[in-house]
Amino acid sequence: MVDLLIEPIDTPECRALLAALNAALAGIEVTVLTWLPRAGKSLERAVLAASGDFTFATAGLREPELMEARAAVLLRGVVANMPPDVFVERITAPQRLFVLGAGDDAKPVVSMAALLGWSVSVMDGRAQMARADRFPEAERVIVASAASSEVLAIRPDDAVVLMTHSYEQDRDLLAAVLPLHPRYLGLLGARHRSSLLVSEAAAMLGWTIDACCDRIYAPVGLDLGGDGPEAIALAVIAEAQACCMGKLGASRRLTPQDVERHLQEGSAARYLQQQCALDLA
Repeated sequence: MVDLLIEPIDTPECRALLAALNAALAGIEVTVLTWLPRAGKSLERAVLAASGDFTFATAGLREPELMEARAAVLLRGVVANMPPDVFVERITAPQRLFVLGAGDDAKPVVSMAALLGWSVSVMDGRAQMARADRFPEAERVIVASAASSEVLAIRPDDAVVLMTHSYEQDRDLLAAVLPLHPRYLGLLGARHRSSLLVSEAAAMLGWTIDACCDRIYAPVGLDLGGDGPEAIALAVIAEAQACCMGKLGASRRLTPQDVERHLQEGSAARYLQQQCALDLA
């Protein structure tokens, strides 16, 4: 038997492509332009950063070719305006999902998001629950509070699902995440509980109820029907996916009128008492 030794290819082009992939994983969009072989010329490539600057270009590419391709990319008119012999690949980061809550019902949410290729982070203030062995498909499992740097690093293009089942944690996390303006913010729980959380978070932030309701999907998830954690997870991920892809139709949303009505039905004391009972069990 003959052992084949394959040497790693270390060329400027390979290094540039690897750098482009690493940049995308870090959340920086890049565009790879490939000029297909033409008469007298071999395959050529260039890497265009989101800033509009070329970070790499094959030596044989002339400036007019690069400028023409860049103009088409920056105008987002790739199909209509790009030269026919140029193949365009946009490399973007995976969708990031923050699951704030490490209960058992968070497991199918993490699993389904991972199947979509999303980068999933699970966070909870309870160390006994926020363990990597409970969420093997998550990229990160972190013990984190509302003031943690990991929570405050949530970006406007991220998706967030708030599901700790701890009233105090949910309230503090909601108040911390709302000003970060994530693309999707889903709040798990009954309408009455969610209304109380929204009212308290609004008071903590000095926001109106209306402003909070505009940024929250609650009850979380599309109304798909079904029971159990898996059915809820499917509804949640479907809604988050549709929202992040700009395809969301009708979702269930709290209104300021809902919040006012539920506030009249009772305070948050029942949820705090339930949580104390759970902690003591």
